[in-house]
Amino acid sequence: MDGITLGRASLLCTLLLWAFQVCSGAVTVKVAPNVEVLKGETAKLPCTYTVSPQSSSTVIEWYIEEQGKRQRVAFSQGGQGKADDGTPLTGRVTIGADATLTISAVQPSDELVYYCQVTGGPSGVGDGATTLKVFFAPEKPELTKPRSQAISVGGTTSSEIGTCVTMNGHPQPRIIWYKDDQPLAEVKDKNESPHMVPSMVKEASGLFTAKSILYMQPTKADKDSVFHCVVEYSMPGDEIKQKMSDTITIELNYPSEKATFSLLNTDPVKEGDVVNMKCETDGNPQPEFDFIKDGKDITGQEGLLTLKSVKRTDSGLYKCTAIDFDNLDADLTGTITLTVNYIDPVSVTPAQPQVVMLGDNVEWQCKTKASTSHTVQWKKGSEVLSQDGTLSLKGVSYDQAGEYMCVGAVPSVPGLTAEASVNLTVKGKPMIEAPAIGEVGKEGDMVTLKCSAHGSPAPQFTWKPSGKESVSVEGNKAVSTVTLQATAEVMKNGVTCEVSNEHGTDSKTILVSLKRAIDNSADRADKQQGGSSGVVIAVVVCVLLLLLLVALIYFLNKKSKLPCGKKDKKEVASGEVNNDIVVEMKTDKANEEAGLLNKRPSTEQ
Repeated sequence: MDGITLGRASLLCTLLLWAFQVCSGAVTVKVAPNVEVLKGETAKLPCTYTVSPQSSSTVIEWYIEEQGKRQRVAFSQGGQGKADDGTPLTGRVTIGADATLTISAVQPSDELVYYCQVTGGPSGVGDGATTLKVFFAPEKPELTKPRSQAISVGGTTSSEIGTCVTMNGHPQPRIIWYKDDQPLAEVKDKNESPHMVPSMVKEASGLFTAKSILYMQPTKADKDSVFHCVVEYSMPGDEIKQKMSDTITIELNYPSEKATFSLLNTDPVKEGDVVNMKCETDGNPQPEFDFIKDGKDITGQEGLLTLKSVKRTDSGLYKCTAIDFDNLDADLTGTITLTVNYIDPVSVTPAQPQVVMLGDNVEWQCKTKASTSHTVQWKKGSEVLSQDGTLSLKGVSYDQAGEYMCVGAVPSVPGLTAEASVNLTVKGKPMIEAPAIGEVGKEGDMVTLKCSAHGSPAPQFTWKPSGKESVSVEGNKAVSTVTLQATAEVMKNGVTCEVSNEHGTDSKTILVSLKRAIDNSADRADKQQGGSSGVVIAVVVCVLLLLLLVALIYFLNKKSKLPCGKKDKKEVASGEVNNDIVVEMKTDKANEEAGLLNKRPSTEQ
């Protein structure tokens, strides 16, 4: 048969098959290939179909498939749906009018293949398969170390490092190991290092518990390594998530190669300090240590040597030694040269308290020795008086009496000091400080006065007149206070404070005045001065007014007696007046007034 004949035969067969299907009818079913849901939630499995030609006896049935066998779980006919009894989904499954299968409270065991089967009577039967996938996030992985002792480096077999377990996950989770934040390749070959031994258990709930044990042959470099594990699991939508465990470190045993002996004190050591010295090796566990100074054994504990309240004699070379039986060839020796700084007690000359007369001179010498460069200072209170060990006071006053301190210090060693004190007493006759004036509101009031005096021995006070007295000490001076009545005599003569001791006497008179007396007298003086000025001004004004009045009267009088005419000034001045002449006067007002005043007496005469 040639190719053309074969093609025609195939086309004929296809047309015949199509015609057979048209004549006999057809059923088409469409479902979702996969449906994803979280454990405990509700799953909906849609199913759509077409029946051609349509049939009133169409039946929709949902099946599950387990171990190659199908079991119906729900069906619908004529729009009425019903769930089958005795199935794993009984009580949790319904079928809707649109043929959708709904499963509530989904469990991991519901992860099966579901078939939607449609029977259309004479149109035939069709179905579609849906796979239900159930997801549940596992718990945080728990990482534990083995109960066995520390791992020895250099072993020929791998040792257990840790066990990682994560529970209640679905689908099966995956465990990944990390060392120092770097993932380890998943190796199951027990001859390799590192390698893992994984296991997976399906619990009665249908959830999975995953476990993985890490084995390796560690080296000394792994003594500080940090391990952890991560569980990787799937969630709906092809999402991959992770949860990380806590971290662990491994305890390794490895031989020592060298020893280190170190001084733990951070500041320079001085007498009286507690000194700690630590001896350790680079191995694990630490061996036993021996401590030696000047050929003599010293007792330490677990590599720590402690010296309490050290003295200068504790200075010297200290040595620690150890033996590691896993490495007998190693030289495990360390040394420390300890220096204990010191300062000798301060020596003051003269050391006895000094008693001098007022105005005398005094001098002290201060010395000490120390382990290194030191300073010597003389102080009184916080004031530094000398820095060369010698303190000289010339012409001493009462203010210079008191305690003086010599302080020796080593600046390079904080807190290393020594000190000594001496006392200076200045004797002499009393000296009263300038007293303050007493004030009262009015005569007869009570007034309190204060008198302060230096002197040694302490002076005795006498008040004239006397009153209620009290004596106190303020620093290096005595203070007497008296309260008495401000009588007329007190206001006039004041109050006298007398002080005396075996070396002499001194006295001062304290005035008592009215608080406002000075202000009132000043006011009166101002008022008197203001009044005098006013009188003078008034007198001057009155004189001027009087002169003006006289001039006016004189001018009017003259004008009324003389006819109009002219005469020279000289004639008028000489008194030779012509009644036919009018006199024109050009003198200033002051001269006119003066002339009138001068002529007035003659007129009156």
